[in-house]
Amino acid sequence: MMKFLRILLLALRALKRNPMRAGLTPLGIIIGVSAVIAMMEIGSGVSAEIQSTISNMGADVIMIWPGQAANAGVSFGAGTAVTLTPQDCDAILRDCPAVRWASPVVGARAQLVYGHTNYVPWQINGVTPQYLEAQNWLPLQEGDVFTDQDVRNASKVCLVGQTIVNELFDGQDPVGKEMRIRNVAFKVIGVLKAKGANMMGFDQDDVVLAPWTSIKFRVTGSMLTNANQSAASSVSTSVNTLSNLYPESSIVLYPQPSAVQAADRPQAIRFINVNNITVSAWTSDQIPTAIREVTQVLRERHHIRAGQDNDFNIRDMTQIADAMASATATMTGMLGAVAGVSLLVGGIGIMNIMLVSVTERTREIGIRLAIGAQARQVLLQFLVEAVVLSLFGGLAGIVAGLAFAAFATSMLGVPFIVDVST
Repeated sequence: MMKFLRILLLALRALKRNPMRAGLTPLGIIIGVSAVIAMMEIGSGVSAEIQSTISNMGADVIMIWPGQAANAGVSFGAGTAVTLTPQDCDAILRDCPAVRWASPVVGARAQLVYGHTNYVPWQINGVTPQYLEAQNWLPLQEGDVFTDQDVRNASKVCLVGQTIVNELFDGQDPVGKEMRIRNVAFKVIGVLKAKGANMMGFDQDDVVLAPWTSIKFRVTGSMLTNANQSAASSVSTSVNTLSNLYPESSIVLYPQPSAVQAADRPQAIRFINVNNITVSAWTSDQIPTAIREVTQVLRERHHIRAGQDNDFNIRDMTQIADAMASATATMTGMLGAVAGVSLLVGGIGIMNIMLVSVTERTREIGIRLAIGAQARQVLLQFLVEAVVLSLFGGLAGIVAGLAFAAFATSMLGVPFIVDVST
């Protein structure tokens, strides 16, 4: 140990004699290490941001859409079949152990009016309180959530996103105020927490959520099962009567309600279709199990025989999450490989400088050998010098890499995460 300490002191004195060369020699190591650290930390931050975005969208969410309708060989496109009902949602919750939350969803496209301001949001969705749990909307930023009783009563209450607050209410507190959705007054009882844009670039805060019965019966005005709720453009004032079966008959079997009566007292019928059903599994690992259970339940309820195609489609976020994680890992690995080349070049630079140092110090080496030093002791001295330079370059590179990563992540708007494993 004493010999090693003396060799270490000799190595430090030798480096001190030429501080300029000692400072420039580890520059390649500093650049290489800082590049590796920065790329890995930036990659970790981007990966965490993607995971957060997917989590906000619902990483364990399964979307069930109706199938496509066709007539005389002509397909009307996906989602046009009338196949999903609120009773399907109840059966999924009851008979699928892997499902935690489930909610029917009814969409609408309408103008919001408050005072002299109007605005058309990206989404107006009729849902149940479980939808908020499934989509990670809770807790709310402000106000209260509508209840199952509101859903049963088709109450005219709603929740609004941050974009609605800014665009329609000019940033003021909207809780307790009323806005009109297609001439139907809805009371704002809560404000959703901000989520920002999703991976597809759509503003998740540009949304209005209300009881699905309110949106279906009061806003879209579609009380028949053969209507596409999201495409409804005006409030329907007709009811299902037997006189529609016999247009040539002048006899009206049932009195026709007025427009006000049809809007205020919608006549719900037993079979009511919904746009889609949002399902959330207990964990992401249980998504395949939940899909199998949901498929079995819906096939039984829809009386689909073995060998027949499903009249519904199931989509989940795991494919998107896996694809994004794979792409991020590939990019991070590629950047890390490039940074690793810089590190290799820095190591070669130290090797070349030490070779030059040996050539310049032949007199010193000869004198040390002449007074009794062994060859391995001389070799150990130069190795210690190389190790000291490498350690200095590595530490300086770590500090520089972390500083650059912190600056880059702040500019990119992604979290700065120090991953010790890198």
